Amino acid sequence: MDTLLLIKAAVMGVVEGLTEFLPISSTGHLILAGSLLGFDDDKAKVFDIAIQTGAIFAVILVYWQKIRSTVRGLAHSAEAQRFAFNVLIGFLPAVIMGLLLGKAIKAHLFTPAVVATTFIVGGFIILWAERRPASAVRIHDVEYMRGRDALKVGLVQCLAMIPGTSRSGATIIGGMLLGLSRKAATDFSFYLAIPTLIGAGAYSLYKERALLSMADLPLFGVGLVVSFISAWVCVRWLLRFIASHSFEVFAWYRIAFGLLVLATSYTGWVSWSA
Repeated sequence: MDTLLLIKAAVMGVVEGLTEFLPISSTGHLILAGSLLGFDDDKAKVFDIAIQTGAIFAVILVYWQKIRSTVRGLAHSAEAQRFAFNVLIGFLPAVIMGLLLGKAIKAHLFTPAVVATTFIVGGFIILWAERRPASAVRIHDVEYMRGRDALKVGLVQCLAMIPGTSRSGATIIGGMLLGLSRKAATDFSFYLAIPTLIGAGAYSLYKERALLSMADLPLFGVGLVVSFISAWVCVRWLLRFIASHSFEVFAWYRIAFGLLVLATSYTGWVSWSA
């Protein structure tokens, strides 16, 4: 396989891993990077979704102790059962909405105006969320979430179907506005990402299997490995970062990136299409 193509796959893996779990929309950054690299055909779009699985393996590694204890305790621990139920109930709305509205959203909402608007509006929502009073926090740890809390976060996650929103941004900031602490919202966002992104990646590979062949294995393998490594670094950094910082820096970044979307679309530099 072409060495240059493998290098492009590695660059896309870095972009995916570094942006998937930050509240800044990995999709928007992958479109920009793909356009700059000339890596934006139909197969590349399947690649972008598939390499999310590599990023998810990084989350599984970081949270392995919690995941393992939950699985072991499912048969006898009420706490483990409640946690697993919360992740399941938070995951289901995205499945239902994705099957019902996925094609329509991809066909009608993936426009520069929508992408830029969601980036900018999302930035201001983050600024608003970070200015909430400390008394607004009801839940300081995911262990204390109830089923209805998980369902609400799951419903908010559906907003990430709108391009430019950011799945992690929707769940983290949405969770904060619903009464979760910054850490609890971030933790639950990561747990929720595991079934959501693995499911999305598997579904995309199955649906577009006619575009793929065994010759594509090195391409996807490089993207997955690089995505895993960069996401592992990013997740560990973010968990340390939120212990002493707010998300405001990401809000201003989103606003600036939204303006970049408008500028590159107006000049024809980037094609912001699904």
